[in-house]
Order: sequence, then C-alpha cells, then structure tokens
Amino acid sequence: MIQRLLAVSIGALITFAVLVVWDWTNFTDPWPAFALAAILGAIASFLWPVVIGFYLGRRAKERREEQIQKEVERQVSEQTHQG
Repeated sequence: MIQRLLAVSIGALITFAVLVVWDWTNFTDPWPAFALAAILGAIASFLWPVVIGFYLGRRAKERREEQIQKEVERQVSEQTHQG
C-alpha cells in the first residue's frame, strides 16, 4: 500500500515538473506536453523501486564492508599485541 502511494506521489511530482518546464518554454500545443508528462510520470512511478533498491543495496554493502574492515583491524591489533 505504501509502495503504491509513493509511486503515485513520485509519478505526480515528475508529471508536474514536466508540465511546469513545458509551460516555461511557451510552446503553444499542450497535447505533446500532456503526453510526455504522463509517460515520464508512469516511467518514474514504475522504476522508483529499482533506483531506491540500488541506493539501499550500495549503502548496505558499504556498511558491511566497514564492519568487516573494523573486525580485521581489531584482530590484527590483537595479534600484534600478543606477539
């Protein structure tokens, strides 16, 4: 449910942004703007989980690598103090 709500919100924001930019350019025919905005909004609402997934995956990987590096440093420091 929340995913659908976010998708609709993101799609609406992209649609609104495209229409605002189109309005600034002062083109006379609005139908291409409506079509382009609808298509870009639909694509954004469909692909946002992929983008967020890549971001969260990279962040988790970086955190995991940091934890591994800390553990390696801890073990190396223990070995140097013992030996």
